[in-house]
Amino acid sequence: MTLMGDDDGYWLQNWIFSFRSRSFVLLVMIFIIASLLVYFEITEELDKAIIIYFDSIAGNSGLDLFMQSISEIGDVFYTLIFAIALVIVKRTRRIGVTVMILIVISTILSGYIKCGMDRERPSIEFSGYPFPLPIEPDTFSLFCEGSFNASFPSGHTIRAVIFGIILGYVLSNRFPRGCYLLLLYPLLMAISRVYILQHYPMDVIGGSILGVLLAGVLAQKTKLYTVLEKSKT
Repeated sequence: MTLMGDDDGYWLQNWIFSFRSRSFVLLVMIFIIASLLVYFEITEELDKAIIIYFDSIAGNSGLDLFMQSISEIGDVFYTLIFAIALVIVKRTRRIGVTVMILIVISTILSGYIKCGMDRERPSIEFSGYPFPLPIEPDTFSLFCEGSFNASFPSGHTIRAVIFGIILGYVLSNRFPRGCYLLLLYPLLMAISRVYILQHYPMDVIGGSILGVLLAGVLAQKTKLYTVLEKSKT
């Protein structure tokens, strides 16, 4: 269900859809295609070339620390804390519940997919400014060995996309243009994961597709559109 409106935020409201929608079918097909490209190593050379390029431009202390900071925000621990905070506040409880369920589902689902894809992370050691904190690789799976080092899809990117879409969606009525700024978060997250050599480009592309897919479907199931209806009254 989407709410009709003339404001600029209406485009973002169309990102919430049902299982039976064309959007769902299309996104599933795109994700399967991306997964097959990675599984059969069709994009391997391009992925490695981009990784090498990012490593070549590293070395600026400010940029390196900024990229690590962005990347760390996407860790499961921090995203769950934010979701719990939303659940505690009655006014944002539906939003918090939606985000929390999405974090759990995306973590488990990406773990299963990582097991099946079994793609190792970039083997190049980061040559930029040394980070003061250890870099968290990504979500790992309890369902297979070696999943902690699995690369496709990027769990950090999935969670960032979920936050960007859900929060942008619920703010689309109040801030019809400003809500799109929230989509900068998943974009920066995707770039940061490649920049610090934790993922290949196809990993974050796959994570982005899966994040849009999960956020759109579950937000429909939890009736997140009621938040928009209340914001109009």
